[in-house]
Amino acid sequence: MTHRPGIVVTGASGRMGRMLIETICDSDKARLVGAVERAGHSWVGRDVGEAMGGAALGVTVTDQPLDAFAQAQAVIDFTAPEATLEFAALAAQARAVHVIGTTGMTPEQIAQLEPAARHAVIVRAGNMSLGVNLLVQLTKRVAAALDEDFDIEVIEAHHRHKVDAPSGTALMLGEAAAEGRGVTLADVADRGRDGITGARERGHIGFSAIRGGDIVGEHDVLFAADGERIVLRHVATDRAIFARGALKAALWGQGKGPGQYDMVDVLGL
Repeated sequence: MTHRPGIVVTGASGRMGRMLIETICDSDKARLVGAVERAGHSWVGRDVGEAMGGAALGVTVTDQPLDAFAQAQAVIDFTAPEATLEFAALAAQARAVHVIGTTGMTPEQIAQLEPAARHAVIVRAGNMSLGVNLLVQLTKRVAAALDEDFDIEVIEAHHRHKVDAPSGTALMLGEAAAEGRGVTLADVADRGRDGITGARERGHIGFSAIRGGDIVGEHDVLFAADGERIVLRHVATDRAIFARGALKAALWGQGKGPGQYDMVDVLGL
């Protein structure tokens, strides 16, 4: 690629923000042109490389996202739902590809991305890794092949700092299972059990969330029937896989028409 697209990272000081910055700087296919943090953050006004404890990168952290986006061809955003909606409008104004790895967005918030997608490329996924997106496709196919004699449970584990549950990846897997069965996840999801809940309802898709330590991400899709079980599993040991996937999405989006896409599109699955 002769032209290296300029990329802005939002939430630069966060776990994923730092990983994204390192990944972009190590790439020969893109360049870091901006780093955004919230107003009042201690990194604002500092060189982002020095703020991360390393050498200067020549990029100053800003709390003015539109100014940063105007210099970029893509924005990679792993922040919070409310911030992501604001960034989506600004990225569309700048006609920059907006890669969204933010999780915990409600259906109503996701619907609010549509106006921005009329003007710019949005790539949104609950998980950016190749392995997880292959797991999503496998889940859909297995769910389509098995009837409701097989109960479906999505079990996920993450580090103690994760604030939303079920994870975005777990919901992706639940959606895939529901699609495979020809049902709507909202109609069959069982997202919490406590106390005397009664027997499991046939056809429901259950979710269990584990939080602890520094677990990067583990996801199991369990198909359980009388006398047998099938388990599909993905284990992430390094969050760099998410950063590499997000960068791939930002590069893929260059030259695409406005609209909403996901990693299935990016990976050609």
